[in-house]
Amino acid sequence: MKTTSHSLHYIFRIACAMCFIGHGAFGIITKAVWCNYFGVFGIGPDTAYQLMPVVGVMDITFGIILLTYPLRIAAGWLVVWGLFTALLRPLSGESFGEFFERAGNYGAPLILLFVSHAGAFTPRGWLQKLEPREIDDEQHWRTITIGLQLIAFALLAGHGWLNLIGKAGLLKQYEALGFSDPLQVAHRVGLVEVGGAALLLVKPFRQVVLLVFVWKMASELFYPSYELWEWVERGGSYGVLLGLWLVLRERNYTILNFFTAAPLASAK
Repeated sequence: MKTTSHSLHYIFRIACAMCFIGHGAFGIITKAVWCNYFGVFGIGPDTAYQLMPVVGVMDITFGIILLTYPLRIAAGWLVVWGLFTALLRPLSGESFGEFFERAGNYGAPLILLFVSHAGAFTPRGWLQKLEPREIDDEQHWRTITIGLQLIAFALLAGHGWLNLIGKAGLLKQYEALGFSDPLQVAHRVGLVEVGGAALLLVKPFRQVVLLVFVWKMASELFYPSYELWEWVERGGSYGVLLGLWLVLRERNYTILNFFTAAPLASAK
């Protein structure tokens, strides 16, 4: 499993950097909807527009750090920052599905910490470089695999939730693709995504994981605005799905057998 653990380290470094850089780009662009999130703390639009580029530069800086010299603190910060920014969406009045749909933003850096090695968890250890880790402990792999399943379930079910409630941005995507009844399309896609999410949780066949990976990579390209940066910001989602597909090549745990000692036969 040395090759797998090392591959996961680099996959999640790139995925986390994409999260940071994509999110930071919106700060530089001064994305208008961010005013709603600053508003949660009573910050008005004028001040929000002044603060957005500051947040953007900070995010991009951390993304570059993860690509070039991955400090543990950068990955740890992304776990906290990803959770915080995802929670701001329901706190500002958006659907709670937005929080789950962004599970890759805070789940990917958590997995990066699990598959990497640095010093002890001390103040100095947080400033050390993350290195690929050779993982021999079966329980550790069990935790990583099921963690990936839970994150994959959340991000796909969250997106399905947004389709089922007819999120305006998604309806615009379907309209732009030429569908005459975008709401009906959204409902059908949502049902498929929620069903696929349940399958990833209960029985994650590699073929299904690969199909969902391709679906996420392709579907995120059709945002009505900021297509490139929306796609880049979802790097954590791609990393989680690719990582799950890679791990399932060697073993296949599920939530149902989490507390058992023996893994199921690998799903081919």
